[in-house]
Amino acid sequence: MTDTKLTIRRSEDRGRGRHGGWLDSHHTFSFAGYYHPEHMGFGALRVINDDRVAPGAGFPTHGHRDMEILSYVVDGALEHQDSTGTGSVIRPGDVQRMSAGTGVMHSEFNGSEEEPVRFLQIWVVPERGGLAPGYEEKHFGDERNGTLRLVASRDGRDGSLTVHQDLALYASVLKAGDSVTHEVADGRRAWVQVVKGEVSLNGEALREGDGASTERSGTLAITASGDAELLLFDLA
Repeated sequence: MTDTKLTIRRSEDRGRGRHGGWLDSHHTFSFAGYYHPEHMGFGALRVINDDRVAPGAGFPTHGHRDMEILSYVVDGALEHQDSTGTGSVIRPGDVQRMSAGTGVMHSEFNGSEEEPVRFLQIWVVPERGGLAPGYEEKHFGDERNGTLRLVASRDGRDGSLTVHQDLALYASVLKAGDSVTHEVADGRRAWVQVVKGEVSLNGEALREGDGASTERSGTLAITASGDAELLLFDLA
């Protein structure tokens, strides 16, 4: 396959929500008080929020339904409690999936009284409504180094989390000069989100917070300009 055409979503063009000094959030897609008719999601991918939560603060108990919610911790510790009886603290390298299904109540707090926490909150529309609520988390850590590590998929293959949608989510941590590639098959689309650092994607320079998408088949070739971290979504 040949290189594929990209649409770039720059970091500075995202929506932003500041909430009383405890939360600073950047919204790739329309969310809460931020609305942009051209950025309502990407296929089943509905939300990518880059959240920074102050020490000791967090999201008090609130409800969700009919949504797959993935949390990807970048820095710090995120404490989770929900109405299924699940409670844990997740850290960098951990990925968490909560299926809200028929309805779940949960809270998320910074697990430290001293350090901020940064995490990506990702919402995926499930393939059907009315699923039973569920929870899963796994640690990937060094498995992401120098490669695209599958961390979530419809069938939970290769030790990934199971997500109830035709989606494959890859995570990668790269050193300067490291390169990875991904083939977007016919009938698929892809979104790349730069979490840290800078990369070149098919010759396009992307930095922290930038996203890039394609709805055409072809090769995505990614080279790190320095230390970098990214997520890649492959969707129907």
